[in-house]
Amino acid sequence: MIPTDIGYVALLLAFVIAVYGLIAGVLGAWRRSPALVRSSQHGIFVTAALLTLAAGMLWWALFKHDYRVKYVAETSSSDMDWSYLVTSFWGGQAGSLLFWAWTLTIFSAIAVLRSRKRYPELVPYVGATLLGIQTFFLLVLGFLTNPFERLPVPAVAGRGLNPLLMDPGMRVHPPMLLIGYMSFSIPFAFAIAALITGRLGREWLGAIRRWMLLGWAVQGAGLLLGAWWAYHVLGWGGYWGWDPVENAALMPWLTASAFLHSTMVQERRGMLKVWNLALVLLTFALAIFGTFVVRSGVLSSVHAFATSAIGPYFFVFLGLVIIGSVGLIFFRLPRLQTEGQFDSMFSRESSFLLNNFLIIGITATTFWGSVAPMVSEVVRGAKISVGPPFYKQANGPQLLALIVLMGLGPMLAWRRSAPSAFWRNIRGPVALGLLIGAVLFAAGVRKPLALFSFASIAFVFGTILLEFWRGMSVRARNTGEGYVVALFRLVARNRRRYGGYIVHLALLLMAVGVTASSFYQEETAATLKGGESLTLGGYTLRNEGDNKSNGLFQYEDQGAQVVFADLSLRQGDRDLGSVRPERRTYRNWEDQPVTGVAIRTVYPMGEDVYVMMTGIENGLPSFRVFVNPMVSFIWYGGVLYLLGTMLCGWPQIVRRERTVTAAAPRLREAQARPSEA
Repeated sequence: MIPTDIGYVALLLAFVIAVYGLIAGVLGAWRRSPALVRSSQHGIFVTAALLTLAAGMLWWALFKHDYRVKYVAETSSSDMDWSYLVTSFWGGQAGSLLFWAWTLTIFSAIAVLRSRKRYPELVPYVGATLLGIQTFFLLVLGFLTNPFERLPVPAVAGRGLNPLLMDPGMRVHPPMLLIGYMSFSIPFAFAIAALITGRLGREWLGAIRRWMLLGWAVQGAGLLLGAWWAYHVLGWGGYWGWDPVENAALMPWLTASAFLHSTMVQERRGMLKVWNLALVLLTFALAIFGTFVVRSGVLSSVHAFATSAIGPYFFVFLGLVIIGSVGLIFFRLPRLQTEGQFDSMFSRESSFLLNNFLIIGITATTFWGSVAPMVSEVVRGAKISVGPPFYKQANGPQLLALIVLMGLGPMLAWRRSAPSAFWRNIRGPVALGLLIGAVLFAAGVRKPLALFSFASIAFVFGTILLEFWRGMSVRARNTGEGYVVALFRLVARNRRRYGGYIVHLALLLMAVGVTASSFYQEETAATLKGGESLTLGGYTLRNEGDNKSNGLFQYEDQGAQVVFADLSLRQGDRDLGSVRPERRTYRNWEDQPVTGVAIRTVYPMGEDVYVMMTGIENGLPSFRVFVNPMVSFIWYGGVLYLLGTMLCGWPQIVRRERTVTAAAPRLREAQARPSEA
């Protein structure tokens, strides 16, 4: 038996065991049989081992160039180095679904191991739900899109990855998004378990908070890496085009964001129980929808590299998820009565609810814009086009309102805020926003929306700075610590709160980059002979080649013929070196040349000079050039986003104090035990 046969047998065995584990888990929970529950949990561990074996066998086939396997012949070639062979695993449909299922089994095993003693009533149903999801993916992999399918006649050579995927960003961007989609399965499973068992207090929230935070962080990182990839590879001058696949990845991140905010209301006031359950279930449904969009080919996209007939199966599975989830919520409505009520619209909890309404509004707008072409084609027989202008007009005001609310919310008290106290809290940040707006106006920023956006960002920055200052100064006054020490210890002891503020700072940095590059991007196009130059936004690009070569050079790289131009870049009298835009034509993809963008970031403002070679005609290269202000702020914000999220989810250190008497040991032990997050 060759390794790929072992991989396929592992898939089939995993399918059988997942079905058995699902049945055993449900029966064990229903009959309260510990033996059946343990057997179901063992099934989760075995499927993780079998999927790990299957993944290893697919990588083995890729590295050994086993062109008897259809997937290997379609996604790899002997010209590719080892790093792109690794990437080939998720470079096609079957491999990406195997990666989804494989990581799901690993996360499922970890979730069960971590939770079976903490949440014994929930875990049997958690395991059964996760095994149900595994069963669907293993059904698809085993019988519909087998990654180990053999060719009738072995291929002589592999075709290789789609040229757009031959980029370093694709080594991390797709797996991050796939893991992000997958990781929302764990909160979904806990929510289903809570609904089935009726344990709908704060217990299930504590069980899923870090899992939801993990999925949110990974999905956010995947979105940022996708924006970076689009900016460096697709060659249209931007980083976000409101493409259907981009939108599909954004929507579960948005609903997860809403949940992470509104869950604080339930934890503190016992409110929004139905809302929070609905957000968890909706997030998972949107994750399945995103996988469906990418892998079905039902919506056209530059990011959708695979089409097949599996779309209807995903559609049916998605329908079952939605119907089952909604049915369980209605079944448990009597137990989901709120414990508190809104005392005032002028309160912290009201700001969280408004935050959620805005996020759901953005999600709904994005969803409609994504599916409108498909709906139009089905209903009217004609496909309409929904482009960036629609999203900018519909989502732009909502996003701006969300930014302003980020500053207002922390200044409000729980239950009820006095208007006078609220004004005292925000007058400093408001003054900062007005000052920044005035300075920018004097500096020549005259577009009203841009000016209001920058002023709003400054206002929110002021509120966050004020929150840090207040906490630091109070701690320094109460403990006698220096301000720096007080700040670090304040953040360390309130990680969730101040980690959230750091994430807000990250989003503000991104907002600066998006606002500046959206409103003040400059663009031009030209054909340059050797010695000719163009000027844009204070920058001069000159073709340094002679009339014979026109600055064009070529070389081979991993099966591609690469042609690049040598251009010098200056800003006034300042020499910024050379930039080298290129075009790649891969041996097996000659009809699909790829543009290699040259980007030079100019400091201190992080402005990008973005150059691409659009074509070569009669030996003359044509260029398209952009000047993109402050795009670097988006990537800096991305790094800060990850740091803030890590701080939010980092376990709190609980120090155990030594006791000096032997009385009531059980009580002291219980008091010393860390609380579950």
